[in-house]
Amino acid sequence: MRTAPLGELTTTFAGGEARDGSGDGPIVVLLHGYGAPGTDLVPLARQLDVPRSVRFAFPMAPLELAEVPGGRAWWPIDLMALQQALLEGRERDLSLSEPDGLAPAREQIETALHALGDAPVLLGGFSQGAMLALDVALHTQRPLAGVVLMSGTLLCEDAWRSLAAAQSPLEVLQSHGRADPMLPFTQAERLRDLLTAAGHRVEFVPFNGGHEIPLGVLDALARRVRVLAGV
Repeated sequence: MRTAPLGELTTTFAGGEARDGSGDGPIVVLLHGYGAPGTDLVPLARQLDVPRSVRFAFPMAPLELAEVPGGRAWWPIDLMALQQALLEGRERDLSLSEPDGLAPAREQIETALHALGDAPVLLGGFSQGAMLALDVALHTQRPLAGVVLMSGTLLCEDAWRSLAAAQSPLEVLQSHGRADPMLPFTQAERLRDLLTAAGHRVEFVPFNGGHEIPLGVLDALARRVRVLAGV
């Protein structure tokens, strides 16, 4: 592995023949969730059963979180509102919200993707990283080999619906836990239905669990990556 800038973002690279992200194989770009360290998803590079030629890039979100030592974020969230909703057992519907900081984060990821050159890219993320990955995928003019949405949710519903209708069909892998306390399963279903109605090909992987990435999801992701690598 190695750490180096990718566009404006500090990024951990892994995989490839030299195991440091170098080479000419396809690239999997994965964006971590809110409050996680920038290296949170890096272990997936070794856990996934994929060809050695596959390269990985794990950008670090730009915002440091004083309330979460070592944690980072793509944009701030209202932690008090989240905690109150959890205490009251209320499902959070974020579908009408456009978070402050989403647009700058999207621009940073688009710059990072441009820096990768012409290699095939599978773009994905977990939780907040999944939301950002989809927002980038719906806006970008760069062809993507696929999008991976692990435990994300529906944001900017009207804008995303319009963008989804205009964007070329995407190959989407979406996973979500039926008992997710952070981002309700019902909202994941709404997101799936929005993308499907717009003509995107969604493989939906529900699981009996919470806000997490279980082995079944990793298996589905590995299958996608192997197809990308031509195996």
